[in-house]
Amino acid sequence: MIERTAVIASTAGLHARPAALLAETAGDLDVEVTIARVGEPLDEAVDADSMLSLMSLGVEHGEAVVLRTEDDAATEALETLARILETNHDA
Repeated sequence: MIERTAVIASTAGLHARPAALLAETAGDLDVEVTIARVGEPLDEAVDADSMLSLMSLGVEHGEAVVLRTEDDAATEALETLARILETNHDA
């Protein structure tokens, strides 16, 4: 399992626009990725390709989340998703 931590940059948090971008991008990847707040148990993670699940996390601006995948060769996939989260889509 590999992980990548990212801090939510959008001023309105992980709302519709960044959640849609993240879900669409995650859905296009050949790996399964989950996301959760830092420090939450693995069973609290949701699928990164589900916009509704992403929005249900209620993650705010400045909060840290962790992206995880079982595919040890998916570092670039996690980096791609982290870049979406670390971009302010409200500017």
